[in-house]
Amino acid sequence: MINFKLVYKVIGSLLFIEAAMLVACAIVSFFYRGDDIMAFVITIAVTLLATVLLKYKGYGAENSMGRREAYLLVTVIWVVFSAIGALPFVISGYMPSFTDAFLETMSGFTTTGATVIDDVEALPHGLLFWRSLTHWIGGLGIMFFTIAILPSLVGGSVKVFSAEATGPIKSKMHPRLSTTAKWIWAIYLILTAGCAGCFYLFGMDVFDSINYSMSITATGGFATHNSSIAFFDSAAIDYTAAIFMILSGINFSLLYLLMFKGKVKSFMKDTELRFYLMVISLSTLFITYILVTRSGSSVADAFRNALFQVTSFISTTGLFNTDAGTWPHITWFALTVCMVFGSCAGSTSGGIKCIRGAMLLKIIRNEFKHIIHPRAIIPVKLNGGNIPYQSQVTLLVFLALYGASCLAAFFCFQMMGIESTNAITIAISSASNVGPALGGEIGPTMSWSSLPDAAKWICSALMLMGRLEFLSVIVLFTRSFWKEN
Repeated sequence: MINFKLVYKVIGSLLFIEAAMLVACAIVSFFYRGDDIMAFVITIAVTLLATVLLKYKGYGAENSMGRREAYLLVTVIWVVFSAIGALPFVISGYMPSFTDAFLETMSGFTTTGATVIDDVEALPHGLLFWRSLTHWIGGLGIMFFTIAILPSLVGGSVKVFSAEATGPIKSKMHPRLSTTAKWIWAIYLILTAGCAGCFYLFGMDVFDSINYSMSITATGGFATHNSSIAFFDSAAIDYTAAIFMILSGINFSLLYLLMFKGKVKSFMKDTELRFYLMVISLSTLFITYILVTRSGSSVADAFRNALFQVTSFISTTGLFNTDAGTWPHITWFALTVCMVFGSCAGSTSGGIKCIRGAMLLKIIRNEFKHIIHPRAIIPVKLNGGNIPYQSQVTLLVFLALYGASCLAAFFCFQMMGIESTNAITIAISSASNVGPALGGEIGPTMSWSSLPDAAKWICSALMLMGRLEFLSVIVLFTRSFWKEN
């Protein structure tokens, strides 16, 4: 049986972290004298009350977690954090609809970056900071953040890490998972601070530089201006953002080898990294060529815009420096490919991950060899090691669930009257945690406020499933998960 008392206990403890996040936003609101401070105070009170009630229900539970509790906990905590995180928007009156507020917060925690707010600049500083902070905490994962700062809080942390981590292969840099988490968070902090410092040097004020750096290193996409990065109209800021989006899309284990171990050769030989950089390079060159030949752009402007949009889509950040919806439609194909693949496993990005793309190409290649040599046993190798057969099966299951979920959402959106290109790209964008859509009615620079409420709930569910990579969520809806034995 599932130990619900332990689940209550851990959720209650984790809500202290969300309360601390809300306190930080309340301080920002107080500093800027915003009218949202009472919304944060009330939400903090509600969060602490929920904490006390859940801790009471979980009193006396043993701090030893099984696999079922881990999968249930990881899914439920993301929903609970998003539900409570929606309250400041509703209470402040800036988003009276709970549906809109929940989608906004789920989009934040899952680092999707899709928004239903038409005028972001009308929000007070506290709510703007809250949006960016949800990105930053959700970037590496709520549970992963907890393992880093309070490893004793989550019994069975390896199982929790397995349920929340992205990618088909879960890499550890240290035998102790809590130490691995601390190293990864150290890299995350370095990237965030470095990005914020560069933005400040290139003309952003302190508030914008902090918010955009959190959004970029978390590959989220929430902006403090309606025109996103285009607001600054700066080539230096565009290229800085592109560089940090690329870095944030690299496996943090590889960044650890490069930054702290100095293993440049191991870093450059990684198969997934090469695949990732290859997709970025080819997509950027292709779009640059199309913009120069068909849109009359200069080479400098075409390359700058192409590089920024490609890195924004493949890192699943979703910021924009120009409206890609006005580009020739052939460029949408390249951007959709970037949207589907995403960046590397073990990063803050979404998508199916480049490592799965590399594995799939090797599996296809091996199948062609099997046609010629049917009795041959040909292993699938990645970075010099064999990929277990079970990982190959899991890859195909993941791709099937990803495709089926997107098609089901596409069908539902079509039934609601959403334009076909928008319908499929919104589905892919939600499942890949990208944010922008491509199409005639809702372009990459527009909000999703015009979507029906039912579509917004479907998008929220897709965002959650995409962030936890489908299996961790869908397993909860199987009969075997709830059986006693």
